[in-house]
Amino acid sequence: GGQQQRVALARALVFGPELVLMDEPLGALDKQLREHMQFEIKHIQQSLGITVVFVTHDQSEALTMSDRIAVFDQGIIQQLADPATLYEKPANNFVSNFIGENNALEGTVEAVEGQTCQVKLDNGQRVTATVGNPASKGARTVVSVRPECIQLNVQSLGCANRLGGYVREITYLGDHIRVRVDLAGRKEIVVKAPAAQHKHRFDPGDAIHVGINPEQLLALAPS
Repeated sequence: GGQQQRVALARALVFGPELVLMDEPLGALDKQLREHMQFEIKHIQQSLGITVVFVTHDQSEALTMSDRIAVFDQGIIQQLADPATLYEKPANNFVSNFIGENNALEGTVEAVEGQTCQVKLDNGQRVTATVGNPASKGARTVVSVRPECIQLNVQSLGCANRLGGYVREITYLGDHIRVRVDLAGRKEIVVKAPAAQHKHRFDPGDAIHVGINPEQLLALAPS
């Protein structure tokens, strides 16, 4: 029940250290207990005012517990930032794919206008995206969007970017549904939407439109 982790933490803290290193301390716990221990460790860290370096491969755990997160690739820090910045404004394509679930659509930059750019996707559709890395006309890019930032059906009517496709799969997860959509060109994306708003509105095989606002579509240089 997490008692070994609590005892190990007490042994580490009894000497009043300025810094504590935790290497995957919650890996053996079940999901509910793991989440409880995350907050318990966070509250202890805040009350004692010490620094904790927490090593984990669980991205949601990193987002939950951290003031700052360092994402490594091949021993090199790709981005060091607070959780919100890391999730919403990833520095590159590696970070966007590593932190949380992400949809990546490849294409070519057709025009750049300040902080936005026009991108022709490889499936022939065109979108307006926010520039995440310096971009130039003709450059290859990967546009990145989180599943919860994509709107389905009627909600997409007010979006600047509307893409057509077909429903491949619907998974009910209680508070939300997870929908796999095949876009034109056989590119698959994942959409997360509130279950209460989308009950019985479509079935696998149905034609569907998805909407994405430009500020939630980030154009990044390919890895």
